[in-house]
Amino acid sequence: MDPAFWNDPERAEEVMRELRTQKKWVEDYQALARYVEDTEVLYDFSKEGEASEVEVDGAYQRALDQLSDVEFRLAMDQPEDELGCILEINAGAGGTESCDWSEMLMRMYVMWAEKNGYKLTELNRQDGDVAGIKSVEIEIQGDHAYGMLKGENGVHRLVRVSPFNSQGKRMTSFSSVFIHPMIDNSIEVDVNPADLEWDTFRASGAGGQHVNKTESAVRVRHLPSGIVVECQQERSQHMNREKAMQMLKSRLYEQEIQRKMAEREKVEAGKMKNEWGSQIRSYVLDDRRVKDHRTGHTNNNTDAVLDGDIGGFLKAWLLARQKVEAN
Repeated sequence: MDPAFWNDPERAEEVMRELRTQKKWVEDYQALARYVEDTEVLYDFSKEGEASEVEVDGAYQRALDQLSDVEFRLAMDQPEDELGCILEINAGAGGTESCDWSEMLMRMYVMWAEKNGYKLTELNRQDGDVAGIKSVEIEIQGDHAYGMLKGENGVHRLVRVSPFNSQGKRMTSFSSVFIHPMIDNSIEVDVNPADLEWDTFRASGAGGQHVNKTESAVRVRHLPSGIVVECQQERSQHMNREKAMQMLKSRLYEQEIQRKMAEREKVEAGKMKNEWGSQIRSYVLDDRRVKDHRTGHTNNNTDAVLDGDIGGFLKAWLLARQKVEAN
């Protein structure tokens, strides 16, 4: 009701996001209470012969499903979980096959994001020599994008009969996925300008004459940490510098999150190598099986998974992690 509320758009957006979050919790609670009440009423009716066992079971299942959804959201309880994120995919061992697999993974995440109402922006991309991509960075904007996807960090393994092998052999390839929280004004990260080393270069990819004639793409190296960030999303060097700084701060913030995780869990929280033994999930296409090695969750509809149906994997990891932390 404050007439000056929208004078500060960034602050207003923070308040509106907090309001949306709180309203969602209230709506979830009210829905759960309603489902539980419906189940109790139908159960009482069934004892009088006025409701069938099928109706009671249906109401009970709806209540369980709603409770599961609430527990799922409860698993995203860290401040950074509400943020958007940067999805980074890098091809690992396997050459052209791995580059093709990286592009398949990118498509999978893009389809998942689009189906769930997220906005996507490609920040950086390096195509493969023959097919696919060597690396890509995509910003995913929307509430809880990081919280939903943070369990995807790790190496993803593909097993299939390769279309790039003339002998039709079964091939194995690897790609690494990293999810970085995209921080906003609600999180402060101090960076000393003296610790930064900047480079400019010509952007690659679509863009016509502008791409060919101007050095609008930027690369920044944070000397103390060794983190390097590139951005060629925008048409101007100034805008790319701003986005690169946001990406760098996000990486530094994530580094601090991982340090705290390592202290709490007494385990290595860093990046894994793109090779055997370090994969978090296997996609075995000829056996029609996708299995997460951390939770045991399996989906036998490989086509659906590669078309973005990964909600079951995301939910299984978050709930499993919540149980571990509770113990």
